[in-house]
Amino acid sequence: MTERALRLGTRRSKLAMAQSGQVAEAVRQVTGRPVELVEITTYGDTSREHLAQIGGTGVFVAALRDALLRDEVDFAVHSLKDLPTAQPDELVLAAVPKREDPRDVLIARDGLTFAGLPDGARVGTGSPRRMAQLNAYARSHGMTIRTVPIRGNIDTRIGYVHKGELDAVVLAAAGLSRIGRTDEVTDFLSVDTVLPAPGQGALAIECAAHNASLAAALAELDDPYTRVAVTAERSLLAALEAGCSAPVGALADLPPLSTPLERGDPHADEQIVKEMRLRGVVGTPDGSTLVQLSTTGPVPETEARAMALGRELAVEMLAKGAAGLMGERAL
Repeated sequence: MTERALRLGTRRSKLAMAQSGQVAEAVRQVTGRPVELVEITTYGDTSREHLAQIGGTGVFVAALRDALLRDEVDFAVHSLKDLPTAQPDELVLAAVPKREDPRDVLIARDGLTFAGLPDGARVGTGSPRRMAQLNAYARSHGMTIRTVPIRGNIDTRIGYVHKGELDAVVLAAAGLSRIGRTDEVTDFLSVDTVLPAPGQGALAIECAAHNASLAAALAELDDPYTRVAVTAERSLLAALEAGCSAPVGALADLPPLSTPLERGDPHADEQIVKEMRLRGVVGTPDGSTLVQLSTTGPVPETEARAMALGRELAVEMLAKGAAGLMGERAL
């Protein structure tokens, strides 16, 4: 007798469907069971307001979580940067697969790079975090740009450039990669210029806490280095009492030459990366003021240690005045 298909809850957008389809295939391989996608519309998909106005935190997640709690789906896939930092007791973050490129990218007219944008260039983004850092970079390099708040899916945002309404838009590299459109990128923005959102480039696979067997199966997709990195970033965000749409950037770097720790590798203890650097930034959307700090320490062996690293950096940032720079505070 064939086991019933596992139901994967996903948003309806092209990007969400693409990344959920990739996860579905990975789950089929580890469980041997068919997986069907269940499309769910979230408040963030239907609201036409800018994310900073509707609060950002959880607007793309709540409907998926409700479906999990009502047993309408077996597990859900989220973009981790959309996930609130507080985890409900009834749900478990079963897996955080290996992260894609966390950087932001520019798609500009005429193949322009960010540094090559003309004075007065109109740059579209719906993110106060991006606005703060782009404007700060422009100020420090004698550039004049105008950041324009936009919403919409990837096609809509890139369309503003193609139609000549904007000179450029800023998007996440990971999203473009997952739908096969990185060829349209005109500039990959260095994390030294723009720190990404906490958890950017990573996915979250969530299921009901009571479904221990499914959680254990999904855990096969977990990447331990990605998990401790994003845990540190999200702990920083939580300690700043900031939500997903606050102007906060964070990135936990692992040395690029390190060998990934492979599950079950008998030589895994010879491959453990020694250090992790956590960077955080908070700024005003106009870029006039930034608080940017970093800390380096041993790679956390547990999520608790990763959370402690994030909290410690947040305390330093708050001492430097970060609280006064955030337009949105999490409740």
